[in-house]
Amino acid sequence: MSKSLRGFKWLMGTVVGVSLLSGCGAPPAEGETTPAEATEQAQGALTAQVSAGKASMAASERVTVEVTLTNTSSAPVSIYRWDAPGEGLNEGRLSVSRDGQPVEYTGAHFKRVLGRSEDLITIAPGQSISGPVVVSDAYDLSVSGTYTIRYELEAREGVTALSSNSVNLFIEGRRNTRDEAEAMRQVTGQSLSYSGACTSSEQSSIASAFSGAQTYSNNAYSYLSGTPSATSRFTTWFGTYSTTNWSTIKTHFNSIKNAFASAAVVVDCSCSDSGTYAYVYPGSPYKIYVCGAFWSAPTTGTDSKAGTLVHEMSHFTVVAGTDDWAYGQSAAKNLAKTNPTRARDNADSHEYFAENNPSLP
Repeated sequence: MSKSLRGFKWLMGTVVGVSLLSGCGAPPAEGETTPAEATEQAQGALTAQVSAGKASMAASERVTVEVTLTNTSSAPVSIYRWDAPGEGLNEGRLSVSRDGQPVEYTGAHFKRVLGRSEDLITIAPGQSISGPVVVSDAYDLSVSGTYTIRYELEAREGVTALSSNSVNLFIEGRRNTRDEAEAMRQVTGQSLSYSGACTSSEQSSIASAFSGAQTYSNNAYSYLSGTPSATSRFTTWFGTYSTTNWSTIKTHFNSIKNAFASAAVVVDCSCSDSGTYAYVYPGSPYKIYVCGAFWSAPTTGTDSKAGTLVHEMSHFTVVAGTDDWAYGQSAAKNLAKTNPTRARDNADSHEYFAENNPSLP
């Protein structure tokens, strides 16, 4: 779903994996790599290099950098297409700062379908893949200055973190063209409206999901309005209990429920990507783009239409400003144990807390 990375859903468990082709039981032949060795190689298998064609960019120029990933191991490594360099890299995998201060990621946050083989790109041993990555309209470049840019993949279960070299560019400040387009969008007084040629059937499905999202967010806020304590439901999704941490999540859901109750929410049906549930631009409330996977999801329950709307609503900066640090229930539970601070900033954690399926006290 990005912050910062940001963005969109991470896959459950491993982002970078190895294809292990040897069968079970038989010992490896002499000189053959064992599964454990192959896994170890994969953890440090990829290196990243960032380059730029010029040292400065005028406001009228599209800012891109070239990213190259190289597999330095003896085993193939697979990554998701949205993490690979090229025009498709739209998940905020760049770390961008201006004059030493991090700048805001303004690109989309996606909720992805997990584990689809067609979304994987396999990099063979010794192979490199390269492509441009667009910085313009994905990061706040409104102020002129020297920007430092590098490519990053965060550590995942069984995968070490990956960080490239840094490049420095002087970038002349420019407006974000998407923000300008959003500013011209007409906002109706309706609490729910549609765009992107939603059919009558799709509008009906969205309306049911919207009602479910209102129920989910209202119930979550009511739960959090009870006596604060280290309940199973809270600690499962948000980790370490404290009155401050509880108050943070209560504030988030108060904003989420209020947005569903009174904001002029627009749901757009123009996205057809079957591997994506939905996405939003966090600085452009309250427009939610639903995609191909949204229509096959149940109305309520785990990874539901209603839960997806809660997930996306939490991303808006004016609501809860969540990021995408982990995707799927297993990864979200692990995040609550290993990094509760990020769990409280994770959109999927908010969705699963709201869906509460299976039910936790």
